[in-house]
Amino acid sequence: MRLGDGLRTYRLIAAMWIRSTMAYRASFAITTVANFAATALDFVAILLMFSRVHALGGYSLPEVAFLYGVSSTTFGLADLLIGSMEKLGARVRDGTLDTLFVRPAPVLAQLAADQFALRRLGRTTQGVLVLGFALARLDIDWTPLRLLLMPVMLLSGCAIFCAVFVAGAAFQFVAQDASEVQNAFTYGGTTLLQYPPTLFATDLVRGVTYVLPLAFVNWLPATYVLGRPYPLGLPHWVAFAPPLVAVGCLALAGVAWRAGLRSYRSTGS
Repeated sequence: MRLGDGLRTYRLIAAMWIRSTMAYRASFAITTVANFAATALDFVAILLMFSRVHALGGYSLPEVAFLYGVSSTTFGLADLLIGSMEKLGARVRDGTLDTLFVRPAPVLAQLAADQFALRRLGRTTQGVLVLGFALARLDIDWTPLRLLLMPVMLLSGCAIFCAVFVAGAAFQFVAQDASEVQNAFTYGGTTLLQYPPTLFATDLVRGVTYVLPLAFVNWLPATYVLGRPYPLGLPHWVAFAPPLVAVGCLALAGVAWRAGLRSYRSTGS
């Protein structure tokens, strides 16, 4: 029942913000295109690199585009759905978080849907287009397992990023000016995953595999789809673990969120 209440609250608040946004359609179109263009510059930088080299870390342009497309699409979806969580620190500082507690609705759902920004579809659209470009250029042997892994990878990656957003918000209950720390793991994480794991030091690859498992967003499943070995020499079946990792991350994020709520003390204003 609690989950149902949360989903209903989220849907109602998000719908309210969407109606508000669509009241100014020209502004929505301009901001969405601007969001698309700003995020596209990341891929333009990759294209510029490949104008000077034939491969990055042994990966060709279509293979890097595949990593980029999956990372940008999954993060874009998470940012669209729950990106407002990063503003919790500001709400704690100015006392406006208190208003969410007096409403008969879950705080997490209210905060996640607050100021729902439909313009963030620009990032997701750009990621989908790059992913489509990669799939058109790659010569992949599409076995049933590889076909199954594609939607699983996108949904699980989105869930993992959502968990990082929630955990980062929970941390802001303690460190109120920690939004940039959270951004290092969300925006920084998606930038990291846009490049092949072979470019990075082994300790960093271990960190995003065993500690903060962002590698399960695209690196591990992508190595199976692309038929490439993973730098840590993990078995192939690990490529199908993202759903389990996503569930575990969401559960831990939920624990952190509840702990943060219990520790919260009003500003007193």
